[in-house]
Amino acid sequence: MKNPAITKLKQIGLRVTPQRQAILELLEGNQTHPSAEDIYHEVLKKYPQISFATVYNTLSKLAGAGEIQELDIDPNKKRFDPCLSHHLHFYCRVCGKIYDVEDDLTFPRAIQRVGGHKIEAIQINLKGVCDACTGKRQS
Repeated sequence: MKNPAITKLKQIGLRVTPQRQAILELLEGNQTHPSAEDIYHEVLKKYPQISFATVYNTLSKLAGAGEIQELDIDPNKKRFDPCLSHHLHFYCRVCGKIYDVEDDLTFPRAIQRVGGHKIEAIQINLKGVCDACTGKRQS
């Protein structure tokens, strides 16, 4: 059975390295929406020679190839989501966590142009205070 990480790296034209495979494996099924820094510090534990540039460039290539989502929801850093299915994101301004939101909030995906501009992606970001933080603030 072929390793999906190797296949994905080859498809987007990246050289297959253990470090890049580790980045993809870390992202696989990850629901924490990690930043490049989070991924770097995690992969660094296993591969102390990896550079931040390798992590950032790999994530950038993956996002550019449509293999992961690059999120602009956190005001302090870009975050990444390997889940490509249609869903929204909620950012808690208190704890900084990002949650996937499955809801009936929809945007007509059939729209391809607005005001003469070609739409390539739609990102709807919800921001506020999560349940856990709301509970902490009330106690």
